[in-house]
Amino acid sequence: MHRHLAALIVMGLVCGSVTGPARAAAVEVAGEALVGRWDIDIHTPDGDLPSWLEVRRSGSKTLVGQFVGVVGSARPISRVEVEGDALRFSIPPQWEGGAGDFSFEGRIEGDTLAGATTFPDGKRFDWSAHRAPSLQRTAEPQWGEPVHLFNGTDLAGWRATGPSKWEVADGVLRNTASGANLVTERTFTDFKLHVELRLPKGSNSGVYLRGRYEVQIADSSGEPASDTLGAVYGFLAPSEQAAGGPDDWQSLDITLVGRRITVAVNGKTVVCDREIPGITGGALDSDEGAPGPLLLQGDHGPVGFRNLTLTPAR
Repeated sequence: MHRHLAALIVMGLVCGSVTGPARAAAVEVAGEALVGRWDIDIHTPDGDLPSWLEVRRSGSKTLVGQFVGVVGSARPISRVEVEGDALRFSIPPQWEGGAGDFSFEGRIEGDTLAGATTFPDGKRFDWSAHRAPSLQRTAEPQWGEPVHLFNGTDLAGWRATGPSKWEVADGVLRNTASGANLVTERTFTDFKLHVELRLPKGSNSGVYLRGRYEVQIADSSGEPASDTLGAVYGFLAPSEQAAGGPDDWQSLDITLVGRRITVAVNGKTVVCDREIPGITGGALDSDEGAPGPLLLQGDHGPVGFRNLTLTPAR
């Protein structure tokens, strides 16, 4: 009903016959259609790049939101402008090159969006989006048999995404310097994951669940934040700092069911049954409804892994 009403009012706007309260009603209907979460693909000559958008109401007149780009963390949108079925917003650059704003413009087309974006360096690409799935589960998971993702001797079951700095030595899977990420050949939906890791001082990595949601791995101290060990990067900060020291073997225990995540660092639960809003920067894709692989981040710093065990839901 909203879609048809919006179409009728937009026709009136184009013909110049709708003013005042009717124009406000058009904006209200279009704004309501835009509220929610959207999985975005930015179309480039080298392939699609994943992004994510959430739009919500602030009071009765303003739409605000947050956005996750190809890289980086979730960043706030102070205002999303809507007129008729058209939308636009802009945000300052984060990790992108260039000094301009990151700007989006597009149109609402039922449960899809489409438009064009200008990167901070001035490059312009088309984009499209669909509503992100809720991923709500109607029953408690039944767990299957554990899967040992790393055999302790070689990289069987994994593939590198580019020039690799990964090696296996003394039963440890090690990324020796900044290089390619490492991705499992198998894909998964809901699961429990146990990971043991070791980082030198100041290093940084991450484990991406379904290839889309990064649980941060970092040499962490001080107050917990959304970029410290055990965080869902840019979204969910740990409730306390449970990290060990550099060069210590540490553990992550993660349960992912739909969007709900629980994370324990070194045996302490620091994220308890929280919802992950959307993909994090560096995701493989934005297809949140599909199974995905486990990804170990290798493009930041050195890290070692052992005892990677995943228990899938049946």
